[in-house]
Amino acid sequence: MLKSFQATFEKKAVQLFAGHCRFCGAGLQQTFVDLGMSPLCETYPSVEDLSRGETYYPLHVYVCDQCFLVQLEAYENAEDIFREYPYFSSYSDSWLKHAKNYCHKMTAELGLNENSFVVEVASNDGYLLQYFAELQIPVLGIEPAGNVAAVAGQKGVPTLVKFFGSRLATEMAAEGRRADLVIGNNVLAQVPELNDFVEGLKTLLKPEAVLTVEFPHLLRLIERNQFDTIYHEHFSYFSMLTLKRLLEAHGLRIFHVEELSTHGGSLRVHACRTENHARQVTSAVSKVLADEQAAGLAKIEGYDGFARKVK
Repeated sequence: MLKSFQATFEKKAVQLFAGHCRFCGAGLQQTFVDLGMSPLCETYPSVEDLSRGETYYPLHVYVCDQCFLVQLEAYENAEDIFREYPYFSSYSDSWLKHAKNYCHKMTAELGLNENSFVVEVASNDGYLLQYFAELQIPVLGIEPAGNVAAVAGQKGVPTLVKFFGSRLATEMAAEGRRADLVIGNNVLAQVPELNDFVEGLKTLLKPEAVLTVEFPHLLRLIERNQFDTIYHEHFSYFSMLTLKRLLEAHGLRIFHVEELSTHGGSLRVHACRTENHARQVTSAVSKVLADEQAAGLAKIEGYDGFARKVK
């Protein structure tokens, strides 16, 4: 009797602690991996702080058994993490080369010119948009961290110092500032309000526009045991199976995907509005989806072994 009561209590406690999926709203009960307690990343105690305690938070990662989004609870407000940001994308020469190659590739593919408009969400220090600007293509960055946005301005990249979401996108659309190309590189993982964010991305697109998003691929994280890429600043970890569901829920469809070597193995997904039939789905999309299904990512049992491998 006591054991039965204890099991029921523990089950309810897990449900209360775990909360709900930030995409589909389902209750979270399935652990993906529990890495114990850790302080927030990107925080640097001063000399004066060394005699004080540091706050630790759980690095307990769940996987939704309905949509298979792998996720952490948001223990700190995004505004507290990203208003003043210590990482500048231009620190990395290889990342700058990656960004420049992307700009020239997309300019050629989409026929971008001085009459086009390119927007990057979470544009950091202008590391990418500077290359579109060099080609005389009008650009706008949206970046919440004022310290890095100021550096972008010095490079000639106009930047809104704001958090992106559906409200800002609606304001921009009303002002006639919809984009031909919207870019989101390594930002989806850092968004606590996923649905509002993706709705904003769709709103920002012109009818025939293209959206590209890059993110570390969950399949590679699992295959290569990259548990050290899990930290509080990354609220979510994406397979293309789950991202496809997320985009489709907001009137967007994936028509192409590129497999990249960056960040331990990433995907660059190309998407457009659902009603845009000009973009044909490439074989690369079915290939990545098939790879994920073969790895078991389309069923909850496929996520069971990661914690044991990490241990």
